Amino acid sequence: MSFIWPMMLLSLLLILPLAALYLRLQQRRRRLVVKYGSFGLDAGAAGRPAGWQRHLPAALFLLGFSGMLLALARPQAVVSLPRIEGSVILAFDVSGSMAATDLQPTRMEAAKAAAREFVAQQPASVLVGVVAFSESGFAVQAPTNDQELILATINRLEPQQGTSLANGIFASLNTLTAKEEPAPRLYTDLTPAPTPTPTPVPAGQYTPAVIVLLTDGENNLDPNPIEAARLAADRGVRIYTVGLGSAAGTTLEVNGFTVFTQLDEDMLKQISAVTDGQYYNATSEEELQAIYQNINPELVVKPEKMEVTSIFAGTSLLILLAGGAFSLLWFGRVP
Repeated sequence: MSFIWPMMLLSLLLILPLAALYLRLQQRRRRLVVKYGSFGLDAGAAGRPAGWQRHLPAALFLLGFSGMLLALARPQAVVSLPRIEGSVILAFDVSGSMAATDLQPTRMEAAKAAAREFVAQQPASVLVGVVAFSESGFAVQAPTNDQELILATINRLEPQQGTSLANGIFASLNTLTAKEEPAPRLYTDLTPAPTPTPTPVPAGQYTPAVIVLLTDGENNLDPNPIEAARLAADRGVRIYTVGLGSAAGTTLEVNGFTVFTQLDEDMLKQISAVTDGQYYNATSEEELQAIYQNINPELVVKPEKMEVTSIFAGTSLLILLAGGAFSLLWFGRVP
């Protein structure tokens, strides 16, 4: 238990003079009973409760008042609440073939439309990042719950050139693990310190983070995508691959050029299998939207501090009401 305003705990000292006042009044009452008991002033003779019942209403009032003073300090408790939480990296292939029109209006626009709907459905506890890859991979938006920022980033994506699935995976992993802005590059003649290699997580365990790798072509650039997928598996990150296009290959007109493009489904299936993810094939915008609905971060239980002032205040109020009720019932007055 901790408190947001701990200085307010000093107000509990007010209980001491109130308790002392009550004890003094009880001593005075006992003296009066001894002195005037023969005149019928004794509590038992009057038919009123005696013993612990006589002190219960006052004790409840002191307890309820103490709870109210404690609530002024704004107590916090650590609670474990289940909630949907995690990070999702949307990794878009932005090779030139994404401008093809076999998905209307284009493959790229269909993918962006489905991604926008997916982002709009996510709660604030889910962070979404955006990565684009062609010959290389680069993060265009770090994970955030600012949906306007995410959607603006998705809208800026445009088709470019070749396809390197591995670079898309590497950029996604770097985006997930980046905790702060990179330090500025300054000239130095010192030998750079080696970058520590992350310790692989135990097999079968996964972080609340996934990569959605969307591509319409075959990998035609190094490095090897399977090695990149193994790195993701070592970090406990699942990769869901989404294929656009035909495994048999097709000739497309892209920006006035004739382009032959072929979807390498076997490669995408291997990437997903290595990370215990799943492969999907989408031939329409509706299928893309259905795929995104099946990709959700995991339900996790995370301990966090929560203010419980209202619980203290409400309980204290009930105690005060109980003290007042007993006092009215037994003595016909409120102490």
